[in-house]
Amino acid sequence: MYRAPRGTVDILPAEQAYWAFVQSRAAEVCRLYGYERLDTPVFEDYGLFARSDAGGTDLVEKEMYVFEDRSGQKLTLRAENTAPVCRAYVEHGMSNLPQPVRLYYLGPTFRYERPQAGRYRQHHQFGCEALGDPSASLDVEVIELAIGFLTSLGLRQLTVLLNSIGCRQCQPQYVELLRTHYEAISSEVCDDCRVRMVRNPLRLLDCKEPVCRTFADEAPRISEHLCPDCEVHFREVQEQLQVLGIGFTFNHKLVRGLDYYTRTVFEILPKREGGQSAIVGGGRYDGLIEQIGGRSTPGVGFATGIERIILNLKEQGIEAPPLGGPAVYIAHLGDAARLAAVTLSRELRDLQIGVIASTGGKSLKSQLRQANSLGVRYTVILGDDEVARNEAMVRDMTANVQATVPRASLSDHLRRC
Repeated sequence: MYRAPRGTVDILPAEQAYWAFVQSRAAEVCRLYGYERLDTPVFEDYGLFARSDAGGTDLVEKEMYVFEDRSGQKLTLRAENTAPVCRAYVEHGMSNLPQPVRLYYLGPTFRYERPQAGRYRQHHQFGCEALGDPSASLDVEVIELAIGFLTSLGLRQLTVLLNSIGCRQCQPQYVELLRTHYEAISSEVCDDCRVRMVRNPLRLLDCKEPVCRTFADEAPRISEHLCPDCEVHFREVQEQLQVLGIGFTFNHKLVRGLDYYTRTVFEILPKREGGQSAIVGGGRYDGLIEQIGGRSTPGVGFATGIERIILNLKEQGIEAPPLGGPAVYIAHLGDAARLAAVTLSRELRDLQIGVIASTGGKSLKSQLRQANSLGVRYTVILGDDEVARNEAMVRDMTANVQATVPRASLSDHLRRC
C-alpha cells in the first residue's frame, strides 16, 4: 500500500480549520503593516541557494532536494524563501518601486532532514521580507509584526531572543578572534565544529552538542567587537523595542542557521512544556541581494513554520474557529422526491446556501443519522407525497423540531432561519 513519503503528511479536512486560521491571521496582520503577497516557484536554480549560502551550511550541503531537468539545468526544490524573494526583487526591477518593498509569502519548503514534531521534509512557511531600507526601525517593524501575528492567534508568554552579529567591517575581525578561541580546543570539539572552524566559524556558537555549548559560552562575544555603525544600529533596535514595550533577552550565541545574516538576528519562543523551541526566526541580511547578482540592497525579515505554529496552538489548548459547512441536508424517499432534491439543491446553492443532498437508496433513518453526523442545522425531508403537495418537511436539528413548509417559500424560510 502506498503511503505519504517519510517526512510528509496529508493535511486532512479535520485539520483545515487550523490552517485557515493561521493563514488568514497571517494575511490580516500583513495587510495592517502594508506587506503584499508574493508567490515564488517551488523550484529554483540550484545556484541561487548555493550563492546565497556561500559560507557552507547543512542546508546546501546535506538538506536540499537537487535534480536536473531534461535540459540538464541543475535545479532544487525551494529550501527557504528569503533567497527566492530577493531573486524576484532583482528580476522584476522592484528597486524602482518606493523603498522599502514589503513582501510576505505562504507556501511549502523542502529539506531532507530528520522528521520531528512540527518539522517535516515538506513543511510550510509564512514569512515577511522588507527590502531596500537599512533603518533599525525596519528591524523593529518585522519583530513587532511577528509578535502581532503570534498574539493574534492567542499565543502568549513569548520570549524574544536578540543579538547583533555585525557587518562586513567588524564581523571578519571577530571571526578571527572566534577561530583563535577554538583552535586552542580544536581536539575537544565535535567533528562538525572542526569543519565550521574553517568554513563558517560563526556557526560554532550554534552547535547543539553539550561539550560544544560550553565552549560557546566561553567564546568572545561579538557585542563587544561591533564597529561604531553596528553599535548604533543595535542600540536603536533595543531602544525602539523598549519604547514599544516589547521585552527581549540578549543572547550572544544567537547567529541563525544561514550564512547571509548581518547585524540584527532574532528568534521568538513560546512557553512550552519541557523546554522552549523557536517558532520564529529572522534578522537582517544586507549583503544577500548582492551575493545573488543584484546591487547592494539592505533587507530584513523573518520566517515561521505553520506546522510548528499549529503544534503550539494545540499544546496551549487554542482551538481554531470552525470553517463552517453546509447548513442544509436534503433527505428524500421515492423517485419523484429524488428528482425534486436535485432541483432544490441547485436552487439553494444559487442563493449561497450550502447543501448536501443524500445519495443512494438509504432509509430515512440512515439519512437522518448522516445529517446529524454532518452537523447541519436543518434537514429538508422530501417524499413523493410532499412533492405531490408542493411541500417539504424542515427539521431543525439543534432544537429537534420540525415543520411543514410550502415548496414555494422553502428557500425564503431557510434563508430567514
